[in-house]
Parts: sequence; C-alpha cells; structure tokens
Amino acid sequence: MENKKTLFTQIMRFAVVGGSAFLIDFGVLWFLTDIVGMHYLISNCISFTVSVVFNYILSVCWVFDVNTKHKRTTELIVFIVLSVIGLGINQLINWLCVEWASIHYLVSKIGATAVVMVYNFITRKLFLEK
Repeated sequence: MENKKTLFTQIMRFAVVGGSAFLIDFGVLWFLTDIVGMHYLISNCISFTVSVVFNYILSVCWVFDVNTKHKRTTELIVFIVLSVIGLGINQLINWLCVEWASIHYLVSKIGATAVVMVYNFITRKLFLEK
C-alpha cells in the first residue's frame, strides 16, 4: 500500500512540476514566436530548453528519489540526454502537425507536450531514480 501512495504522490508532484514547466514552455514559445517574430521551431527549442532547466531543478529536488550512488554530474548528463531526445520528439511532432496537418503551432505544442510528458516520466523514473 505504501508503494501505491508513494507513486501517487510522485505522480501528483510530477503533474505540478510538469504543469508549471508547460506554462513556462508555452508562454516563452508564444512570446518568442508571436511577439519577437522567431520561427516557431526555433522558439520551441528555446522554450523547451528553458522549461527543461526549471523541470530538472524541481524534479531532482521534489519529485524523484534520485539515486545518491550516482554523481551529480552523471545524473545531469543522463537528464540532458533524455531531454534532448524529448526535444527531438517534441520538434518532430510540432513540425508534422504544423507543416503536414496544418495545425496551429500552439495547438500542436499541447499534443507534443502530452507525448513528451509520458516519455519524461517513464525515462526519468527508469534512469534517474533509485
């Protein structure tokens, strides 16, 4: 029963961190694309990176029970590699939705974020947690 409670708490914390990171990601994407005038894929890369840094700090401090046997540098490298893969997935989904399906970039961002959120939870749990 304790494991289920812990997993539920962890999922709720992940949702809070992820929701906050999404708002940052979405806001920076909108600002850079619509206000600054950057191409949506460049804006998406920047906004994703900003939100990943925010997400990393809170995930390590509050969500996941990080394996203390690993050095902090190794943990950061694993997180960066997983995040770069997540960025690739995010960019691909956004590009396919916008260029091939003519979906607005902000709408495609929501779908791409949902897919990457599941990827992030699973991979971070597998590779970063004890």
